[in-house]
Amino acid sequence: MAEGTSLVSVVIVDDHAMFRRGVRAELESAGRGRVSILAEAADVDEAVAAVSEHRPDVVLLDVHLPGGGGVEVMRRVTASGAVPETRYLALSVSDAAEDVIGTIRGGARGYVTKTITGPELVQAIGRVAEGDAVFSPRLAGFVLDAFSGSIDVAAVDEDLDRLTEREREVMRLIARGYAYKEVAKELFISIKTVETHMSSVLRKLQLSSRHELTRWASDRRLL
Repeated sequence: MAEGTSLVSVVIVDDHAMFRRGVRAELESAGRGRVSILAEAADVDEAVAAVSEHRPDVVLLDVHLPGGGGVEVMRRVTASGAVPETRYLALSVSDAAEDVIGTIRGGARGYVTKTITGPELVQAIGRVAEGDAVFSPRLAGFVLDAFSGSIDVAAVDEDLDRLTEREREVMRLIARGYAYKEVAKELFISIKTVETHMSSVLRKLQLSSRHELTRWASDRRLL
């Protein structure tokens, strides 16, 4: 698709309605004449249906979604064979190495964080539509490290597979230095539940303290 010759059609996939509205508003403002938003979706099932129906050029895809996550959306759409020409750009609050690498391995052409500006996002969408790979600078380093062998992706995946989704969230916040009370507030759970998850994380990873957890997470580029 030559730039400027036609609109890039987009489907926005995110489980937070307020965020979807914000992205739509940014794209309609910064991308006027360049981007056309065809539909929105809040979970895996809605996303698969929307992509199959509208056949967009680009899907703006959140990593963590009800029903299996962004990778599951790509897997199911690809398995259907319905829209092989659609490209995926991950747009996520997460900048963790395992999310970036896992999403790229799942088929995304790029990965940017939600701190991106409207004009930058329009540019990223256009580049992905053209077939380029687009990453925020720090995230590109994760991908390069994974391919160069600096990050043992298989080992990271194996370790994280032991943890539930909630345990991963607790692990990452604790490793970043959050207090139990702050984690509870961030995840809308009780302090007792945070303590239970933390005990489970340490046991599954065979670690003895939050200091060891922080070092473990840092070594694997998960912070």
